[in-house]
Amino acid sequence: MQNFVGFIQNINSKVNSIVWGPPMLILMLLTGLYLTCGTGFFQIRRFHHTIKNTIAAIFKDREVTKTKDEKAISQFQALATALAATVGTGNIVGVATAIASGGAGAVFWMWISALLGMMTSFSENVLGIYFRRKNEKGEWAGGPMYYIEKGLGQKWLAVVFSVFCLFASFGIGSVAQVNGISTALKGSFNIPGVVTGTVVCVLIAVIILGGLKRIVTVTEKFVPFMAAFYIIGALIIITVNFRRIGDAFGEIFSGAFSMRSVGGGVMGYGISRAMRFGVARGVFSNEAGLGSSVMVHSSSDAKEPVTQGMWGIFQVFFDTIVICTLTALVILTTGANLQSGLEGVNITIYAFESVLGKWGAYIVSVGIVMFAFSTILGWSVYGSRAAEYIGGKKLTAVYKIIFLAMTFLGSVSSVQLVWDLSDTFNGLMALPNLIGVLLLSGTVFKITKNYEQRVIGGKKIKPMLSYYDREK
Repeated sequence: MQNFVGFIQNINSKVNSIVWGPPMLILMLLTGLYLTCGTGFFQIRRFHHTIKNTIAAIFKDREVTKTKDEKAISQFQALATALAATVGTGNIVGVATAIASGGAGAVFWMWISALLGMMTSFSENVLGIYFRRKNEKGEWAGGPMYYIEKGLGQKWLAVVFSVFCLFASFGIGSVAQVNGISTALKGSFNIPGVVTGTVVCVLIAVIILGGLKRIVTVTEKFVPFMAAFYIIGALIIITVNFRRIGDAFGEIFSGAFSMRSVGGGVMGYGISRAMRFGVARGVFSNEAGLGSSVMVHSSSDAKEPVTQGMWGIFQVFFDTIVICTLTALVILTTGANLQSGLEGVNITIYAFESVLGKWGAYIVSVGIVMFAFSTILGWSVYGSRAAEYIGGKKLTAVYKIIFLAMTFLGSVSSVQLVWDLSDTFNGLMALPNLIGVLLLSGTVFKITKNYEQRVIGGKKIKPMLSYYDREK
């Protein structure tokens, strides 16, 4: 048995090095660049329009957060649930790991991956709304599997994506997250893992068994609180060390373009490492290109595909440009990255403790607990949608039971093999999704141009009918 596990680990390690290696990361960057050029740098040209019609609209008119279709969820609820899954431990641990492995310059390449990833996320959501359809409950259901099947006519590839998503949800969305919660609570408050597992399972069960409506009702209230809690803590650290902010940005930019070479290589070694870890952690954090968040964005009450696409732009912006940057500045202004013997979350804990003492460690621990808990909720939606696509309501019910069992298992055991496999499946989701996005990019360009001419330009032309409306 031990030999078999070792064999699986060896194969997974090789596959993982490809999935999260330079070829796939370069493909993601090039996809984002292609979509950026194809839409005329929409995320830059229309950034003010995007903010005005997404997050800013909430404060001007509360009606935008209310559902018009009884079975649909609001656009803000879709964003909150997507952020619940994307704003996770990667924003705390992942940033620290990227800086430790690739230097401060990795932060710059996280920004680049986010800038390009905004248009990948935008395009995914445009296609998600355009190709979505009603499920057995009368709810909107969409995601990569639907635009791969309906747009490309390749149902087998849609099923492959769904299978990858199912396996990823058990690890990335369940085992790994609850293990992070258990470890944090055990280390800071000495709470046994079995107690943590039981409480988390009961809470998750009460929420996810109530369906999508109950999940989004929780996330739209929990995510803003969670984000504010961490942002305030980070801003306190940065404010105390404000004299080091300029130096921190100097480290980021100089590290991003360090020309230290190894063995006469064409690309500087410093640039190579900074790019690799910055882009990898950026993609891992905001999930642009993986196609995961589309499954909840497609359930919104948005009539315009471009409107939901703009929420995708904001999602990546908030996750990486805001949250990840704050974590990076906390680490760099305190010099936590220069302390020997520290790695992962301990780098971030050191940074917070250097200013707030033991309370700093509590902030990081509570932040990890909240981020991980929200990720479990978000990924339960993704996994449920994948199960629904493959086997309908019956498989979805079975999936939820297995998901809860895996959640408890993660609290009492690290189950490293499950984590490693799910990390690979998470990355594998990108391949069929990127194929769908690239081959359907022409549709994205047409829908975007139509929107800009009608809504922004004021031209009296008809909107493009969605695939669902054309089928009716």
